[in-house]
Amino acid sequence: MKKLNRKNTALEATLPIKVIQFGEGNFLRAFVEYAFQKLNQETDSNSGIAVVQPIDRGMVDLLNAQDGLYTLFMKGIKKGEETQEKELITNIVKGVDPYANFDDYLALAKEEALEFIISNTTEAGIAHVASDTVTMRPPTSFPAKLAVLLYERWKHFDGASEKGLTIIPCELINHNSDTLKQIILTYIDEWKLEDAFKNWVLNACSFHNTLVDRIVPGYPRDQIEEYNKQLDYEDNLIVSAETFFLWVIEGGADLKRKLPFDKTDLDVKIVDNMQPYRTRKVRILNGAHTAMVPFSLLYGNETVKESVDTNFTGTFIRSAVFDEIIPTLDMDKQELEQFAEDVFDRFRNPFIKHQLSSIALNSISKFKVRVLPSLLEYTEQNNILPQHLVFAFACLIRFYKGDWNGKQLPVNDNPAVVAEFSAIWNSNDYAHIAKEVLSKETYWDQNLTVIKGLAAALANALRLIDTQGIEQGFQTFTTAANPTT
Repeated sequence: MKKLNRKNTALEATLPIKVIQFGEGNFLRAFVEYAFQKLNQETDSNSGIAVVQPIDRGMVDLLNAQDGLYTLFMKGIKKGEETQEKELITNIVKGVDPYANFDDYLALAKEEALEFIISNTTEAGIAHVASDTVTMRPPTSFPAKLAVLLYERWKHFDGASEKGLTIIPCELINHNSDTLKQIILTYIDEWKLEDAFKNWVLNACSFHNTLVDRIVPGYPRDQIEEYNKQLDYEDNLIVSAETFFLWVIEGGADLKRKLPFDKTDLDVKIVDNMQPYRTRKVRILNGAHTAMVPFSLLYGNETVKESVDTNFTGTFIRSAVFDEIIPTLDMDKQELEQFAEDVFDRFRNPFIKHQLSSIALNSISKFKVRVLPSLLEYTEQNNILPQHLVFAFACLIRFYKGDWNGKQLPVNDNPAVVAEFSAIWNSNDYAHIAKEVLSKETYWDQNLTVIKGLAAALANALRLIDTQGIEQGFQTFTTAANPTT
């Protein structure tokens, strides 16, 4: 079977680089590349993408080996009918590893046609690292890398306002572009860069908050032979995704002109305020995902579909969403419940084998953004703790111990976080463990030991998980919280 590359597919002509994308993972390749390919096909956008590897370990080499080409398989249910589509993605011009070729990275700043910066470096990616400097090759954090790139572009084009960039981060944190912009401005001040450059960032560049929504299981390892049979070339970068697609971007008429998605059939909403969409999606869909991962892995499930289909875990997740998350949201209840029902249909998509281990990355920062607000708001509203979310929290803490019943767990987080949990779990005292975790303001942006009863509840849940397992442990946990009279 022939290798997948541009020569073998007669796609040797490449597009001008209009987009720099920070991140080469499954989500962006199934979301942003797909969106811009649709734009290229249905408008005169003609947008090529340069992909930047944001950390020192990545897959840019594999991407370049296929000349940026790969196959996207999309499967799902639309109006009760199963649908399947596949598309060869062709708009990646090159992949750049700034750790191996920093000069190639800086050269991207000089691209004449460049208009957009897109990113998804996970929730932990938009962060200020005090040790980053403008002379590092490269700086550590994504915002610092971007600040250096913008500075290089400003210098190369002598501050031309028409060379400013449209910056659209896709990280799942609230006000993602506002946060990114503030960190970049902080670096400009810390690095004592020119006021003219700062004014260029403020006035020539635009920053747009976003919400992205598509389930992307990624490389279909367990079904790879089935996928390969549908191709006449060898593709090492196959990515699978659901058919559902939603991209909400804050912006006005100028952004609509730059990104004429209204001429495509994609659900891209350019709106004045994306907050209602964001809150609904993060708390319900992403909250359910993040709450279920440690809990369901410890129970013995491997996939999202298995988690919602299994009687015990499915009932647990549904109760967490409908009884504890939805009541905290200040929106129309019927609309929220319909959205949640749609989410569970997406979780049950028979075509997608979404591995729980693949969504376990940075679970601490995800829990802070996606689940903790519901837990805290439920507690404040009802003056009692939400039992399902608290037990899910305990499962998260237990998950970060790293092993369960003699097997290693797929813990995947910042090495410092993993090391801190390892030290915390050196204790055999569940009360101590719970208090140590809750007191980590670097995790939660607050000291959670002040939440009445939370430390004691977590300590009890941890003890029950270790002594009785997940199912019996939860039953005992809820019985203790709601004794019969």
